Amino acid sequence: MNPEVTEIEFSKSDLYDLRIAKSKLEKRGLMVQFSDLVGRPTQAVLKRLPKRWNAMIGRATQAALFKGLEFVILTMGDTQPKASSDRLHKVLVTTSGMIGGAAGLTSSLIELPVSTCLVLRSIADIARSEGHDIAQLEVKLSCLEVLALSGKSANDEVPGEGYWAVRGFLGKSVSEAAAYIAEKGLAEEGAPPLAKLIAKIAARFSTVVTEEMAAKAVPVVGAVAGGTINLLFMQHFQSMATGHFIVKRLEAKYGSEWVQRMYAECDRVSR
Repeated sequence: MNPEVTEIEFSKSDLYDLRIAKSKLEKRGLMVQFSDLVGRPTQAVLKRLPKRWNAMIGRATQAALFKGLEFVILTMGDTQPKASSDRLHKVLVTTSGMIGGAAGLTSSLIELPVSTCLVLRSIADIARSEGHDIAQLEVKLSCLEVLALSGKSANDEVPGEGYWAVRGFLGKSVSEAAAYIAEKGLAEEGAPPLAKLIAKIAARFSTVVTEEMAAKAVPVVGAVAGGTINLLFMQHFQSMATGHFIVKRLEAKYGSEWVQRMYAECDRVSR
């Protein structure tokens, strides 16, 4: 923390919101939740998945992120803040998961773009509910950023662990992609700045997707459990999105450095 930074008094309501954000951003991982649902066989299935599955999931995830970004940009409509439709998105993604669960593991690759688009749409909806202008490119890209807050790639370059480490890792790529899209639009999916950002996000998000698919591959999983797994998936990212966009809202008010300090200390600050 820079000692020259002037101390800023957080309001009680903002400090409360920051505590809420921290609790959401540091909640237990999806793998634990999946294991609670279908039991320890999830870990065994992960080990048995063919290597080609990891590559296929990685490619499908990256494609899903491109399509998801386009979907979010085209469908958000009104940019004025309003309550997010969390329940609707849960119903839609649960239905999608039930269909995929009934059809088996192979269908999950087909269902992935659908569930990813729904998750991204819900994330953007939450961003809007927190007062962010979803017409702004950096806000739209921040929606993608939420997908990288869970998971860890095999060759993870994130220096350290936790929310702020991932933010720091993606920060430059988000800014460069936003600048490129502002100038040239989304016509070129392979444009270097956007492709670099998508690759970084996909590398981390695909590990979470792999865990989800492993849970669906457990023999006892059928339509109902497939829907429940998708519901857990959506709830997790809705929670991460709420925490992320609360932090972003407070950063706009107090500055990133001060919010980061208060985030670290908020559990010790007098209530």
